Amino acid sequence: MSDRLGNTVVALLAGAVVGAGLGILFAPAEGKKTRKKIKKTFDDSKDDLNEKIDELKKQVRDTVSKKKHDLEEGLEGFMSTTGKKRDEVISTLEKKLAELKTQANEAVENAKK
Repeated sequence: MSDRLGNTVVALLAGAVVGAGLGILFAPAEGKKTRKKIKKTFDDSKDDLNEKIDELKKQVRDTVSKKKHDLEEGLEGFMSTTGKKRDEVISTLEKKLAELKTQANEAVENAKK
């Protein structure tokens, strides 16, 4: 969506520059005045374009920063959940191992009798 907005803004500004330039070129005025008007229009449009580019850069930085933060939070949650599950599995395995040891010891004792 921001990409479309950026393209639209650039296209509108480019159209404005071209239109203003053509309007000035075809307006009745001295060459020196016409060149001055063209330069001023170009400089104004360049400044506007630079402002829009700076705004888009800021939007991109903000979006990247937010997405990075969201990803970090998601990873932290995943690691926390994974750690809890790991602890549960280890606890279950330790209980089963203790049961198997008990059963093995009982089997050895029964075999000795």
